[in-house]
Amino acid sequence: MTTKNYRNPIIPGFYPDPSVCRVGEDFYLVNSSFEYFPGVPIWHSRDLLNWRQLGHVLDRVEQLDLEDCACSDGIYAPTIRFHNGLFYMVTTLVKGGEFRNFFVTAEDPAGPWSNPVRLDQSGIDPSLFFHDDSRVFLQTNRPLRFDAPRAIYQSEIDLATGERLSGPTVIWTGTGGSYVEGPHIYQRGDWFYLLVAEGGTAYGHMVTIARSRGIWGPYESCPHNPILSNRHAYEEIHGTGHGDLIEAADGSWWMVHLGFRQTAGTIHTLGRETCLAPVEWADDWPVVNRTGTIGACVEASLPGEQVGWEIGGRDDFDATAPALEWIRLRRPVDSNYSLAERPGFLRLYPATTTLDDLGSPTLLARRQQHLYVRMATRLEYDPTQDSERAGMTLLMTNRHHYDFCIMRKGSSRVAVVAVRLHRIRTHAAEWPLPDSGPVDLVIVSDRDTYFFECRVNDDPVAAPLALDSRYLGTEVTDGFNGVVVGLFAEAPDGAGAAADFDWFEYLPETSRENPKT
Repeated sequence: MTTKNYRNPIIPGFYPDPSVCRVGEDFYLVNSSFEYFPGVPIWHSRDLLNWRQLGHVLDRVEQLDLEDCACSDGIYAPTIRFHNGLFYMVTTLVKGGEFRNFFVTAEDPAGPWSNPVRLDQSGIDPSLFFHDDSRVFLQTNRPLRFDAPRAIYQSEIDLATGERLSGPTVIWTGTGGSYVEGPHIYQRGDWFYLLVAEGGTAYGHMVTIARSRGIWGPYESCPHNPILSNRHAYEEIHGTGHGDLIEAADGSWWMVHLGFRQTAGTIHTLGRETCLAPVEWADDWPVVNRTGTIGACVEASLPGEQVGWEIGGRDDFDATAPALEWIRLRRPVDSNYSLAERPGFLRLYPATTTLDDLGSPTLLARRQQHLYVRMATRLEYDPTQDSERAGMTLLMTNRHHYDFCIMRKGSSRVAVVAVRLHRIRTHAAEWPLPDSGPVDLVIVSDRDTYFFECRVNDDPVAAPLALDSRYLGTEVTDGFNGVVVGLFAEAPDGAGAAADFDWFEYLPETSRENPKT
């Protein structure tokens, strides 16, 4: 165990609603993924600080069909647990006004994971508690009946079939905060603890807890609730909540939770991120980070072996499959993506579905994880019609995105910075390009500003264009996601030219991202 300063978030960018379990000295963590496919990224760590992605839990359409899924619908708040040699991941698919809870299992957290077992209790944020190796209890927030009280509901279930054996029964209504959700039950000594989120997943977010001598309650509220909230704290991290407790092999306790960093004033663009807080116990109640708040810089004695990892770098598209950080929208058309047809290039065939549509455009994206970062690609693309375009996008929703792309305008090839902000559609810049040849598209994020620069043969075509990042922020766009940077191709009028991407770079400015504290 080593005492050191670490920085939150521990998994930066749009990786919300963390849940964690431990097997021996190994920790495994999952996050929400909403309308993106594959779903539920899964991570491994030995020290709770440095996380390496193992893959995705839901990587097959028979597990996860996101066709016609609205923005910020899809996969909500998974929970991961380990029991009798199996990993269990339980979650909610929100789609078409329905809330479908299910779980999948795997012997190896890297997969493959099973097909879903449907649960017949609705509500969101499901969690499983294994009691005495023989009984399994399911917790969610309120069921689909919206006239039901806002509360945490519990039932005993048959693990083989997913059917309820009891309930659902209200076990706690929380402390009075809005949107009581995110339940997890733990047993420590003679107490059962029920951890929940309240206050909504924004600036009033908080973690509260209650305890009981029996799993069905009655649950008494902790006298110092909320045990974690930055709603009245002056910190870099805001919106702290939706936690999950874990005991390390050395006996220390921790909480993973979400939070977010502001980019421009009171705006946040990167989404809700995974954070870590130390936990101590006093009078059989958890005390989070001694103060019930958390900052960007935390001093703690971390458990386990510390193995650092770097985010970002250059992808030369030499592999046979996309790297694990790449994701697509809804139900992607596999034939529109190829790493084999032109070795060393990502070839994208245009879809008639565009980034403005609630469908599956040809888009390969990764989360923006840093406030200060250079994102660039080299593109070979010769569109034949004015309606075709390909390039790079900063996407929050189908109605809020900045697109940096190559288009045809009459007989000329041009680079365009296109802006879509709700009902506003405009070109912020158009720059002439040579009739053929590769073009470098560069986007630099400078915390609250995006700079767009086009280069040919390493020479800039024009001075960089600056756009304010705030218009892609959650407070403007609504929803639960963060900005992703993606490579795309589209031809809404029909067949179009393929777009060949030679490489993609994601290069954080680490010295500015993590100042010395």
